[in-house]
Amino acid sequence: MLRAAGVGLGDEVVVPAFGNVEVAEAVAKVGALPVFADVDPATYCLDAAAVEAVVTPRTAAVVAVHRFGRLADIPRLHALGQRHGLLVLEQGESEAPYDEIAQRRERAAYLYAKLRGVRAPEDGDGHTYQQYVVRVPGNGRPDRDAFARAVRAKGVECRVPVKTPVHRLPEFRRCVSLPETERASDETLALPVDASLTKRDMQRIVSACNALGGLLQPAF
Repeated sequence: MLRAAGVGLGDEVVVPAFGNVEVAEAVAKVGALPVFADVDPATYCLDAAAVEAVVTPRTAAVVAVHRFGRLADIPRLHALGQRHGLLVLEQGESEAPYDEIAQRRERAAYLYAKLRGVRAPEDGDGHTYQQYVVRVPGNGRPDRDAFARAVRAKGVECRVPVKTPVHRLPEFRRCVSLPETERASDETLALPVDASLTKRDMQRIVSACNALGGLLQPAF
């Protein structure tokens, strides 16, 4: 899409650092420079104000990535694009069948009602819960990683959705301030929410997390 739009050498493309490296790689592949902007802490998608803050005369495009089943703020990004003459591209996630999405939403609602000691995701419009991403309070990455190990030890599969933000990877290292990206990388944990999970599975997830969640307190 970037090449077809004429984006190339000398251009800048604004992308998120919270997520997969493939977007930045695609920008580099056409000869352009990936410029990282911060994310919204609720959606984990590009924050429009943060994007506008890094726009320069060389900015040609913005790539908005929909994350974890939440949509990026496309209306605001398109308005920004119109103001600055920028192309706004979207990278979506694979769509699941409606029945599967409905089941994920049921399981997400159960977790939202029952979980204690972790911060549940906000139930925004259209959230399909491709992943159920919570925040683990405490001292950032050390506490989050310890929490994940303890939950796994209780038989609950969980994963860190973004282990290293792209602007910290050697090939794209930048000295930029992305506080929400850094915080999300240190605190987030994806809990199971698959449609195949039984009620007993869901109870096990809640029991494991609640037994640990109260032990961690937000750092001051």
